Amino acid sequence: MFREMRRKKQALSMEDAEDILYRGTSGVLAVSGDDDYPYAVPLSYVYDGKKLYFHSARNGHKLDAISRNARVSFCVIDQDQIIPEEYTTYFRSVIVFGTIHIMEDESEKRNAIEKLALKYAPDDTPESREKAIDREWKPLCMLEMLPEHISGKEAIELVRQRK
Repeated sequence: MFREMRRKKQALSMEDAEDILYRGTSGVLAVSGDDDYPYAVPLSYVYDGKKLYFHSARNGHKLDAISRNARVSFCVIDQDQIIPEEYTTYFRSVIVFGTIHIMEDESEKRNAIEKLALKYAPDDTPESREKAIDREWKPLCMLEMLPEHISGKEAIELVRQRK
């Protein structure tokens, strides 16, 4: 169903790809937008080893697109080092394909926003995080992405450096 990577030597292991998903702070969610145009939007996220979670406004282009087609992709760039003298970039990135939906269950939604808050404010107190979540709870929309395929790739120069 998903294409094999053409340059297999540059493929990251699943462990390396997941490490990038855990430590990344933002990525780009791509959906099928209006009039069949792709719509890609940068988002903060959290990955828990099984699913990705995003917070969102309750309406807009992204949610309209998701309601029409739940199949999406999400890309996280881990490294993007330009090497002018070599006319290349030493890159490392991960792409996740899967389905996404708006979370309706209140306790699951709460669990997801707590994971997100902990990732982005790890030194905050639990009480302070709870207050922040409670303050934004009413307008909060949480999205849950279930990965179907994860692949990571890096520049051949980075592969060679590891040998």
